[in-house]
Amino acid sequence: MTTRWLTPEEQRAWRAYIAAVALVEDALDRQLQQEAGMPHLYYSILATLSDAPERRLRMTDLAERLKITRSRLTYGVSRLEKDGLVAREDCPVDKRGSVAALTDEGMRLLERAAPGHVDTVRSLIFDRLSPEQVGQLEDIFTAIGSGVEGDRGQTTGDEVPWRRRASKPCS
Repeated sequence: MTTRWLTPEEQRAWRAYIAAVALVEDALDRQLQQEAGMPHLYYSILATLSDAPERRLRMTDLAERLKITRSRLTYGVSRLEKDGLVAREDCPVDKRGSVAALTDEGMRLLERAAPGHVDTVRSLIFDRLSPEQVGQLEDIFTAIGSGVEGDRGQTTGDEVPWRRRASKPCS
């Protein structure tokens, strides 16, 4: 099989993507560390839990939504739990599973941190794009994400660590 090398246009686009992702992640981490004392990943955990029913999600579902490995999630949740921002609960249906729950203290911190975070996201990304470009950005990243994840049940999707599902839901 012959390698399909990137064209000069593809190489420029690839390098622009890599640079932009690194710069945006760094800026988000710095802003959240300064204003909320936490990295972007921890903020994402709190925000994802805040959107869940009863502010609770099974750990495997939380890992899938965040697109991170279960071990990385476990480390983050343990830290947030130590700070009283998240509580871990046993899954009532499957004793092997656990549920992460956003505490009231975690919700208060999220509510304080969200305005600065949104302002930073807006200034870094959306204020620089036209409405048409925002739609294109969504289309582009949706296509890339769908391609990487694959459809449920296909080999590509099964190999993604956050796709490994428990046999029973916690409810």
